[in-house]
Amino acid sequence: MTTATSATIDVRTLPPGTCRNTLVRTLQELAPGAVLTVVNDHDPQPLRGYLDLSHPDQFAWTYLEDGPDVWRVRIERTA
Repeated sequence: MTTATSATIDVRTLPPGTCRNTLVRTLQELAPGAVLTVVNDHDPQPLRGYLDLSHPDQFAWTYLEDGPDVWRVRIERTA
């Protein structure tokens, strides 16, 4: 039996220039069924585009909060 894990990264607290690498590395390390919640001050849609191209059908994307001040996105590794 496996246990799904979850983590949250608040991008607003990361040093400038490190956000994308931190998110991509964390997402690549997720086990199937694990969840990363991303919190940001703008829509992280470009990250979704990257994941769709580089890791098709491996992540499910759900908006938990959709602006205008805070975006919160639940990203689950599905495969």
